[in-house]
Amino acid sequence: MFFERVKSPSLAHISYFVGSETEAVVIDPRRDCQVYVEIAKKEGMSIKYIFETHRNEDYVIGSTELQNLTGAKIYHGAKLGFKYGEPLEDGQSFNFGNLKLKAIHTPGHTVEHMSYVLYDVDVEDKPVMVFTGDVLFVGDVGRTDFYEPELHRRNAESLYDSIFKKILPLGDHVIICPGHGAGSVCGGEISAREYSTLGLEKASNPLLPKTREEFVKHKLSEHHEKPPYFKKMEEYNLEGPPVLYNLPNPPSLSPEEFQKKMKADAVVLDTRSPVSFGSAHIEGSYNIMFDALSLYTGWLLDYDTPILLILEDIKYLDEAVRRLVRIGYDKIIGYLQIGIEAWYNAALPVESFNLLTVHRLKKHIDKKDKFTLLDVRGKDEWEKGHIEQAINIFYGHLNKKYKELTTDNPIIVICNSGKRASFAVSILRKKGFEEVSNVLGGTTAWEKANYPTTT
Repeated sequence: MFFERVKSPSLAHISYFVGSETEAVVIDPRRDCQVYVEIAKKEGMSIKYIFETHRNEDYVIGSTELQNLTGAKIYHGAKLGFKYGEPLEDGQSFNFGNLKLKAIHTPGHTVEHMSYVLYDVDVEDKPVMVFTGDVLFVGDVGRTDFYEPELHRRNAESLYDSIFKKILPLGDHVIICPGHGAGSVCGGEISAREYSTLGLEKASNPLLPKTREEFVKHKLSEHHEKPPYFKKMEEYNLEGPPVLYNLPNPPSLSPEEFQKKMKADAVVLDTRSPVSFGSAHIEGSYNIMFDALSLYTGWLLDYDTPILLILEDIKYLDEAVRRLVRIGYDKIIGYLQIGIEAWYNAALPVESFNLLTVHRLKKHIDKKDKFTLLDVRGKDEWEKGHIEQAINIFYGHLNKKYKELTTDNPIIVICNSGKRASFAVSILRKKGFEEVSNVLGGTTAWEKANYPTTT
């Protein structure tokens, strides 16, 4: 047996390549899927089947792309009207090499969700692994809020039944292979631990000791955000996304060429750190750090928007393109050669904004200076503890809710580190707010300094 996890940073997506003898399967492939072809070539295998656990909401599935490269058959759940691939029956099995994969219907996260149980037919046909998609994670379980509010209880009940009646009875020894790791928006408290078994989850996952009603009550009380780009992902993953054939290859642009494309309505994503961006950036650009490209961009841009990139280093270009393509942003039309240095060396104007320490923020508060302290963290983070003087607008909503703020006083923006705050500052600056500052270190540094918070 050959087994490899393929991780996609930023999205915390995990896909799987499983092979035996000369045959292999891929589960939940990502869109930039050449990686699976390369694994198969290296191991002397051919990809026979592609399995999807569900219609993913947070990234573009790579099944049709991979099928185009390999000719493999695609399978997914039967409860949605997919325009590609073939529907599965509950309990349907597939053999490849000395392995067998059995599909089981596990609704709750989505209505058509399938999990896949892997058997080694040479050891009495006993289960070895279960690929749980977004039903069961390490330390957490999947979201149940992707349908109308009146269906949330039904979904939570279905999820509980899928876990307790279909997944856990497979045996404590079975290795769990979820569709996401820590940091994914498809869970709330996914563990940073990457490996687990069903027995270990029963012992350590805080949701599994709950009764059915306690479990449902907990799921109904959760606060998850749903970025607007999810709608496009659901459309693509139901109908089949455009086939790329090759990744976009954005050209290197001189400052003059870059500026010309900006004037033609391209949007600039500056992927540098908050400190670098705050010190000098192009007017109207957005600060989305490289590590957050797949998380923040979908809150902001339409899919017909041409994208220009500013990078800390050219070595990040390929991965930056991949991270955008994984959420469907294919119109990447160029990057600034040499980066921001080329821009100001060409005598083109740059802007900056204040970068505050938590100590400076504390002095402003103690002196009762007039300013608005804007906390852009999520609701759960806010409720666990925040600075008393702050107001809360989630960073993902700021592009629409900025009108709730006034330009009468300076705005100081805080998150837990300064990354989301820098993104928020760049949004506000583009909306015409001039006196805006970012708190470096955010609430993490504030608490480290033993400054007070309230709940």
